[in-house]
Amino acid sequence: MVEGVGAGVPGELMYFTDRGIEELEDQRGDEQVTMSWLAERLRDFVDLNPEFDTAIDRLATWLAHLDEDGDF
Repeated sequence: MVEGVGAGVPGELMYFTDRGIEELEDQRGDEQVTMSWLAERLRDFVDLNPEFDTAIDRLATWLAHLDEDGDF
């Protein structure tokens, strides 16, 4: 974690990956995409970066079950 970097509130803790999320929101936040489009981009990313296979699989599974009851 990085303290205060891009968080907007002095002293607020922020994960380093939040910078990428903020960039995504700033650059493409007004766009609408389908889940099929997102799934294809995730596949493309894993093809280019196979070392992130587990993280992308966990993210995709979490998104798929987001509206279900229970912990995931």
